[in-house]
Amino acid sequence: MKIDIIEEGKPIVLYCRGKKWLLKVEDREFHTHFGVVNLGDLIGKPYGCYVETSSGERIYVLKPLLVDFIEKLPRKTQIIYPKDLGLILVYADISSGSRVVEAGTGSGALTSLLAMHVKPNGVVYSYEKRREFLEIAKRNLANMGLDKYVRLCERDVVEEGFDVKDVDTVILDLDRPWDMVSHVYEVLKPSRPFIVFVPTFNQLEKMWKAISEHGGFIDFKVFEQILREIKVEVGATRPYTRGIMFTGYVIFCRKVLNHQD
Repeated sequence: MKIDIIEEGKPIVLYCRGKKWLLKVEDREFHTHFGVVNLGDLIGKPYGCYVETSSGERIYVLKPLLVDFIEKLPRKTQIIYPKDLGLILVYADISSGSRVVEAGTGSGALTSLLAMHVKPNGVVYSYEKRREFLEIAKRNLANMGLDKYVRLCERDVVEEGFDVKDVDTVILDLDRPWDMVSHVYEVLKPSRPFIVFVPTFNQLEKMWKAISEHGGFIDFKVFEQILREIKVEVGATRPYTRGIMFTGYVIFCRKVLNHQD
């Protein structure tokens, strides 16, 4: 059995009694209300092991999953939540070698998921008009080791369109996506998916109107993903009473060649 070993400078997740911390391994003490852990002492140990804190509590040391990074991303914008990211990924139909356009980089949550699935032979072209958000996304992607699979571009795509052609999937998470329909049609391969994330019914209706009037897309679908975590106790299993319920709507359609082509 191959065991991954913890190295200095690498990310880890500390887990204790339902609490998680995403950290970098370095020679320093980390204080929790369960006690103190010396992170330097973890170097050379296997992921999945546990250590005892200064208070005698057992803390497990895990290798971060992509969802751990996404949940802890430094950000100035609202991210798309994991429950919606999974749905988007299924309908995006991407794999290693895919060329994907994303508009509305934000903090890079969706960008990182796309990069994870197009690597090592594909690329994500991610567009964002606000430089400060691009800088945050750049750091986040580098921390996850995914930056080499992403081309970040500072560009107002609503006004300027895209600077690539023949991509496999286009995903939008930005203001005025209904003004992007013609731009998307120009760069997307026929039969391939066009996906949009919007947070309101008003935006959803505007998007449907724009796609319908364009005439170059079919198979229009809209989804709202509802996810409830369950609290398990013998004789008292039930849903948690708190959680993030509504997040937004995922719009899906596919490009076809219309009478103008």
